[in-house]
Amino acid sequence: MDEWVDPFIGSAATKLPEPVGLAASWWSPKPLVGNTHPGATYPFGMVSACAYSGAYPTGYGVYDLNTEGVPTQLYDRQLASGITHFQQSGTGAIRKYYNYVRVTPMLEPLDALGRTFTLSHEEASPGYYAATFDNGVRAEVTVGPKSAVHRYTFPRHQDARIVVDLSHGGLQIPHGATVPLRANMHQVSPTVAEGQVVMEGAPLAFHLECDAPHWRQLLWYDRRLMHGSTRLDFDAIRPTTLRPFGVVWAGPVEAGQTVELRIGFSLRGPEKAAANLIADGASGPHRFAERRRMTAKTWRKHLRRIEVSTPSADRRTVMATALYHSLIKPSFASAESPFWPSDGPFAFDISTMWDIYRTQLPLITALFPERSVELATALLTICEQEGNFPIGYRMAIGSDRFARQASALAHTLLSELCLRGLPGIDWAWALVHMHNDLRRTYGEDYLLNGFVEPASHTLDLAFGYWCTAQVARYLGDEQLVAEFRPLADGWRRAFDDSGLLRGSTFYEGTRWNYSFRLLHDMDARIRSVGGDDAFVTLLDRFFGFGAEPVSLPGVRPSTEELAEGYALGRFEGLNNEPDMDAPWAYQYAGRPDRTAEVVHAAVMQRFGPGPGGLPGNDDSGGLSSWYVWASLGLFPVAGQNITLLNAPSYEDATVHVGENRLDIGTRGFREPEAAGRPQYVQAVHLNGVEHPRPWLTGAELAAGGQLVVSLGDEPSGWGATVRPPSFPLNQASPT
Repeated sequence: MDEWVDPFIGSAATKLPEPVGLAASWWSPKPLVGNTHPGATYPFGMVSACAYSGAYPTGYGVYDLNTEGVPTQLYDRQLASGITHFQQSGTGAIRKYYNYVRVTPMLEPLDALGRTFTLSHEEASPGYYAATFDNGVRAEVTVGPKSAVHRYTFPRHQDARIVVDLSHGGLQIPHGATVPLRANMHQVSPTVAEGQVVMEGAPLAFHLECDAPHWRQLLWYDRRLMHGSTRLDFDAIRPTTLRPFGVVWAGPVEAGQTVELRIGFSLRGPEKAAANLIADGASGPHRFAERRRMTAKTWRKHLRRIEVSTPSADRRTVMATALYHSLIKPSFASAESPFWPSDGPFAFDISTMWDIYRTQLPLITALFPERSVELATALLTICEQEGNFPIGYRMAIGSDRFARQASALAHTLLSELCLRGLPGIDWAWALVHMHNDLRRTYGEDYLLNGFVEPASHTLDLAFGYWCTAQVARYLGDEQLVAEFRPLADGWRRAFDDSGLLRGSTFYEGTRWNYSFRLLHDMDARIRSVGGDDAFVTLLDRFFGFGAEPVSLPGVRPSTEELAEGYALGRFEGLNNEPDMDAPWAYQYAGRPDRTAEVVHAAVMQRFGPGPGGLPGNDDSGGLSSWYVWASLGLFPVAGQNITLLNAPSYEDATVHVGENRLDIGTRGFREPEAAGRPQYVQAVHLNGVEHPRPWLTGAELAAGGQLVVSLGDEPSGWGATVRPPSFPLNQASPT
C-alpha cells in the first residue's frame, strides 16, 4: 500500500466533482480544505518536517486563517523560507502551531534570512519530502521517531550556508508566532552544536550534526555572525525583546555537492536528544539514505495492515493515503514527558479527542492494540499529574481544554480497552481517575442538575458514566455500577418531544447534527421518538432524502449565508465531526439499506485523489479513519466493543487485527461509481457460517477469520429484524 500513498492529498482547497443525488443535499459549513501537509513523517512519531511558508494551519501551503467555507490565499504559489519541524496534521484552529527549528539552505547573506523562496519539483512519499528552492538548492528531508535528517544539494558557490534558526515557531498570520521563553545553545565541535529552547512551556532540546567538516560553524544573533562566541544564553525573552538566533555552517561547494544536517530531539535535555539521534540510527556522517530506507520500511509495515483489491488506481491511492493519514498522530514519545520526572508512556498532538475518538482511536485499537494501551496509559498519567483528562494535548504545558467541544471522551477509549480485555492497564487506577474526572467542570453541573449546556455534553457525560461503569463491573464493584445507572440514563433529559436534542448552543453544528449519535441504549432512544418509522423519518429528513441540492459556502461566507445553511439542519457530509456516526443510526431501526445509500454517497463523492481530495479538515486522521472503516463495510461503535457491518466498497480486503487477520470477501460485487446505485447486503458468512447479525463483537473482530458479504442491487431482509444491541446498565456488558 505504501507505493500508492499521495501525501499531497488534502493539502489544498477541496476540489471534488460536483455532487449528485443524495450528496448534493448535504451542507458543509467548516473549511473546505484538508489542512494536511506533505512533509516527512514517521508512524506515530515525535517529529515531522516540511517546507515552511507560514501559511495556516500547519505552516505549509498558501492559505490564510479560515474557519468557514473556501480558504482565502496568502500566496499565489508554493513558497518556503526553510524546512521546519513538528507540524500538526489536518487540524483546524488549536492555539499556536509548532514549526520549530527552521533550517534554510542559503547562497544569500544572513541578512536575507526569512525571505521566501519559490518551490518547484516537490516530491513526497511516506517518510520523505523534497523540493527545489529558487536559489537552486535541492532540499530533502526524512525523519525517524525522534529525529530528522536533512540533505541539501547545492549549485557551485563560494559561500553556501545551512542556517538553523532556533528562535522560530508558529505561523506567518496575525498573532500566530510562538515566542521562546528561554533558550541556550553551544558549540560542541566544528560539526556539532546542541541546546534547548522553551516554547509554549515545553523545553525542546536539540542535538545538531552537520556533515561539513571543512565548513565554518558560527553562532549568530539578530542576523549577525558572532565570531569567537561558542555559547548563547537567554533567560527571559519577551515578544518585544526577541531577536532571531541560531547557528550557521558555511563554506564553498562544487555543483552537485551534498551536505547533511542531522537533528536529534528530546523534551528532556540535549544529552537525551543526542541519545535519541543515535537510537534512531541517524548519528554519524552520510546517514540520509539509510534513515530514509528505515523509515520507508516502517511505513510499509504499518500500511500493509490493510490491503484492498480494486482496478482503480485512484481508489487505491485514496485508501492508501487515508490509512497513512490515520497513522501519523498522536505523537508517541515514551519517557519524554518534561512535566513530571517518571518515565513511561507519553503522547502529544492528541488534536483533539472530539475529532478522533469515534474513528481513529478505534482503528488504532483494531490494528495496533498495544499503541492504544500506551495512549490510554499516557492519558491516565496526564489526568493524574494535571487533574483532568485532556480534550486536546499538544507539545505545550497544560492540556488544551476546548470546553465547548465535548466532555469525558477519554472514557470511551478506556471502556473499549477494558471490554476487549487488553492487558497493560491498572484498572483500579483507571477507575479512580475516570470517576473523579466526571465530577469536574461540566460534570459538577450534571450531578447537580442532571443536564448541562451545551446539550451535547449531557450525552457525553451520560456515556462517560456508562463507560466508567464497564470498568467498575470489570473490577466487581456492582455497588458503583448501581450508583452510575441513573447517571448513565441521563441522556434522556437531553431530548425534547420533537425527538431531537433540546435547543442549546452547539459547537460547529445544530441540534440535528448531534441528535443521531450512537448511544449505549439506542433501543430506548428509538422508542422515545415513537418507534422505527418515526426515527427513520427524522433521519431521512436529516440526510436529505428527497431534498433539493444546496449551495456550499464560498470564499468568506457572510453571516447570513451561514445562518441559512445551518437552518437546513442537514448532514455535514464528512466536512466536520458532529455527525460522523449518524449514517449507522439507521441500522438500529432496521434500515441497513439506508446506511448503505448514505455511506455509498459519502465514500464515492466526498473523497478523491489530488491535493483537493478531502471534504474538510482531516483532523489528525479522524476524517481519513472514517473513510478506512466505511469503505471496508465496517464501523466501530466507540466504547461499546462492537463493529457494525455494511456493504464494502472494495471487492476484497485484508485487515491485520493485532496478531490475527480478517479477510473480507464479497459475492456479487460490482465496482462502485459515484453516480451509480449502491449495493446492499444480502447475506453475511463468518468463517463459513451464516451470520445474520449486522455487527461483530469485539472478540469476533479481534479473532479475525473470513468474512464474506453477499451483495445485490436491491435491499434485502438482512439486518431488518436482527438489530445491533443496546446496553442499558441493567444488562450485561458487551463482549
